[in-house]
Amino acid sequence: MSTPPPRQIAVALEYDGHGAPRVTAKGRGELAQRIVETGREHGVAIEENAVLAQALSAVELDDQIPEELYRATAQVIAFVLALRGEMRHQNRDGTRS
Repeated sequence: MSTPPPRQIAVALEYDGHGAPRVTAKGRGELAQRIVETGREHGVAIEENAVLAQALSAVELDDQIPEELYRATAQVIAFVLALRGEMRHQNRDGTRS
């Protein structure tokens, strides 16, 4: 007997550079597919990370992510910004160049 594949989970985050990112959409299965498709249609970067998506799916809509997910989420945001060329190098003294 084979195990059915896990249902897709999608979580959309909004981050304005202040405070913590907020969960703006989340869903499983068909709803998850629509979230991803809508994101792609609007040029939103899509990162596949099943473990992080599972953890973020427990956050209520419009709530900020919990502190224990800051590091993992920050890595995803940094990756997306680097892909877009928006990440600046931080100097040792804390200033940006």
